[in-house]
Amino acid sequence: MKYYDRLGDIDDVESIAWESTYDILCDLAAHPVPLNTATRQDLEQIPFLTATQIEELCTYLYQYGGMKSWGELALIESLDEPRRKLLPYFLTLDSGKDKTFPSLRNIAKYGHSEVVTALHIPCYTRKGDRNGYLGYPYKHWLRYTFSYGQYVKAGLTASQDAGEPFFAGRNRWGYDYYSPYLMLRNLGRIKAIAVGRYRLRFGMGLVMNNDFSFGKLASIALLGRSSTSVRAHSSRSEANYMQGAAATVALSRSLDITGFASLRKIDATLNRDSTAIVTLLHTGYHRTQSEMARKHNAEEQSVGGNIRYFGGGFHIGATGVFTQFSKPLALKTEQLYRRYAPVGRRFWNAGIDYGYASRRLNINGETATGDCRAFATLNSISYQLTASLTLLAIQRFYAYRYTAIYAESFSDGGNVCNESGLYLGADWRPTRSFLLSVYTDYAYSPWAKYRVSHPSHSWDNALSATYTHRSITFLARYRLRRKQRDNASKTALIGRTEQRGRLSVAYDGSRWTSKTQADIAHYQTETGSLGWMLTQNIGYSHRFLTADASFGYFHTDNYDSRLYVYERGLLYNFTFPVFFGHGIRYAFRVRTDLTPRLFIIAKVGTTDYFDRNRISTALQQIAHSSQTDIDLQVRWRF
Repeated sequence: MKYYDRLGDIDDVESIAWESTYDILCDLAAHPVPLNTATRQDLEQIPFLTATQIEELCTYLYQYGGMKSWGELALIESLDEPRRKLLPYFLTLDSGKDKTFPSLRNIAKYGHSEVVTALHIPCYTRKGDRNGYLGYPYKHWLRYTFSYGQYVKAGLTASQDAGEPFFAGRNRWGYDYYSPYLMLRNLGRIKAIAVGRYRLRFGMGLVMNNDFSFGKLASIALLGRSSTSVRAHSSRSEANYMQGAAATVALSRSLDITGFASLRKIDATLNRDSTAIVTLLHTGYHRTQSEMARKHNAEEQSVGGNIRYFGGGFHIGATGVFTQFSKPLALKTEQLYRRYAPVGRRFWNAGIDYGYASRRLNINGETATGDCRAFATLNSISYQLTASLTLLAIQRFYAYRYTAIYAESFSDGGNVCNESGLYLGADWRPTRSFLLSVYTDYAYSPWAKYRVSHPSHSWDNALSATYTHRSITFLARYRLRRKQRDNASKTALIGRTEQRGRLSVAYDGSRWTSKTQADIAHYQTETGSLGWMLTQNIGYSHRFLTADASFGYFHTDNYDSRLYVYERGLLYNFTFPVFFGHGIRYAFRVRTDLTPRLFIIAKVGTTDYFDRNRISTALQQIAHSSQTDIDLQVRWRF
């Protein structure tokens, strides 16, 4: 679980979709990549490695024939201290000499199985639990995985949200959500093949990306590379996945081709006569009659592919995707900010990605278009000016008419449309122990956005400093964002300024860990809103027992100055709650390894509010000022 904490210090975690990323990292931790036989594509599976770091690792492995100890990671100049500590969780120094795909007999004989189950018990009653929700208040999930090294991964994930019916109503087969998958790698010329549910990422994500993503601070690392990946969808996310089959085939040493086909049911709000889709839904909740009525009431079909050439540091690729819905999209385009939302049944997008990577210079980009008759382009250049200083510039232009069903990439507004901007960032490491990261990002939107009825601009700046001395790490972070939004009459725009800061000191010893953290947030429009929080975490680990406790005191004026603080939870479950108002949060978690193959985790967490006697609203409302939850988890490997 320590790599959760360490990775959480790399990025602005409150602004990104961490759950799928952590699911990827958990899988890599369970099935690490053999470093000494790893290819560039193998290392690209690790989300937080930069293109420069991947290039240096490949060069070192080629020149010296591999690594014999993790201490050799210190010889990779571009690897900083946090990433050097993270990599042993996801890599192995095993020789991995047998590069041929194993026989079915060996797979059956030497493969490993893992069963993980978890239960969330609320010690309170929501309004919907009494009247409104179709199921009981417990949330639980089950996950089975069979694997053989990096070659084979197969499994089934089943999940049930609180309030959803279980073995009842439309869920007569038990769980509300199932995700079956089979993933094979290095099967001759077939680099990867996925059957069932899977995820894809091509180029810079302007046409296709439903895989991992990070926020702006980590973009100093991640936007320095462009990749193609096919990955099994083993998480509990009920959105952003494909269902069918996908495969990547090596036509030659320098040329790969990927093809995929997908057919899946989707949740949607239909019009009155059920002939068109008014809203595409991604929450995955089916707790009430109305939510259940919107479950799987439309279909989405997609086919496409990518061809990629790479050699001599250069790469160029082309991506095409065609998507068809069973019912036409008829989104509410009468709202100004949705005027150019996709309308119709059939859509296509195509793009070209390109780049060059060397030890110091990395250039990447993608330009895409589609039936929307508009285009989008994203281009980045990173340069290692000295051994201690890396610079990054990112330019993007997303036309306000550009639409792509599966696009996800770097942006300020969260969408690949209606935005142009320039991002400048730098990493400076004057010593091995000190890292300073900074960026500034300006964005302009020529068309209306949600709660912004006129052309607008934004400015985002961040500064982060980390100092590590032996087992102690000091972190300081400051972020300033300036945006615009409608005034009360929607006749003009008013400015809004958001400032966030964090100071923390962490100790990571062989048995004891400790982290003290202070967060502050200030939000300013016509009026100001201030929030702050103090958090203390302490942990102990010895042999078969790991225990940690946390305590936090928070005080914010309202939701605008809310605060986010990472909290250790269960395996495959990322916990990053939001706090606003006035209260305290305390939690205790213990893990017991009963055997090397079996462990149990139990966690109890309570939030007490001092400024209210009710928590939340509508069917989620709790008629108390205190909220306590219990989490239990069991993992068995065999």
